[in-house]
Amino acid sequence: MPHVWPQLTLDDWQDTCTTLHLWTQIVGKIRLVQTPWINHSWHVPLYLTARGLTTGTIPTADQIFQIDFDFFDQQLRIATSEGRVGTVELRPRTVADFYQAVMAALAELDIAIRIHTTPNEIPDAIPFEQDDIHGAYDGEAAQRFWQVLLQCDRVFREFRSHFSGKVSPVHFFWGSFDLAVTRFSGRSAPDHPGGIPNLPDDVAKEAYCQEVSSAGFWPGAGLGYPAFYSYAYPVPEGFKDAPVQPAAAFFHNDLGEFILPYDAVREAADPDQALLSFLHSTYRAAADLADWNTAALQQTWFK
Repeated sequence: MPHVWPQLTLDDWQDTCTTLHLWTQIVGKIRLVQTPWINHSWHVPLYLTARGLTTGTIPTADQIFQIDFDFFDQQLRIATSEGRVGTVELRPRTVADFYQAVMAALAELDIAIRIHTTPNEIPDAIPFEQDDIHGAYDGEAAQRFWQVLLQCDRVFREFRSHFSGKVSPVHFFWGSFDLAVTRFSGRSAPDHPGGIPNLPDDVAKEAYCQEVSSAGFWPGAGLGYPAFYSYAYPVPEGFKDAPVQPAAAFFHNDLGEFILPYDAVREAADPDQALLSFLHSTYRAAADLADWNTAALQQTWFK
């Protein structure tokens, strides 16, 4: 089969998931401090590659560099526009050790960067250089998670292509550790209340300054199992009671968003179609109830 959706159980790799989340934050923050601000923090995510995750190109005063997670060779690769390469091994090691190794590899390549070392969007966060607690790493589990992300990325891109309004890239946010794609109505939204752990309220307000319908996938921390999600901001009246597909999808009152368990997609007769039905139906629920101009926003040129 050309598209295989791997098995992924949060309990089987919870400790690795936590460590990898923190490692991606270190790499993401390097991109953050070196990249001009783009609306909705689109300058900070990572992106899928055929071998892992990448920052894409990052500018410095005198060279360009790129940082890639390679889940085949199990290494972090830092490549520069001068042809130099530095690597950091992906293996069981504490966050503090990984942080020091990354900073040393950058220095060896004559890249001087300082980042804010407190993790974002994590309660009771430990600064990277002090975190000797989180250090579990199972390379096979990390590779399996990346393989899931590849399938999600492929279907999310298909979903994205149906929309001609403002829409985000499909990107991996290291703060919340999820792959996401967001559609915009083109209208402004009320101020977001903020309150996200270790994230400035101004960042949240700017991210949600326009009406959105956003969907994505995350490993399931706080939920207990990997899942797809879909939410609207602001939440239109009646959203939680809207009929959505497939049958396994439901509205999670505590999270305030629609949830579709990953296994419901993986075990479906047609996983792609099951996921697309969730993405399209939850978007239509948000857009119709909020009275978006859906006719103008629908992509029709190539249908």
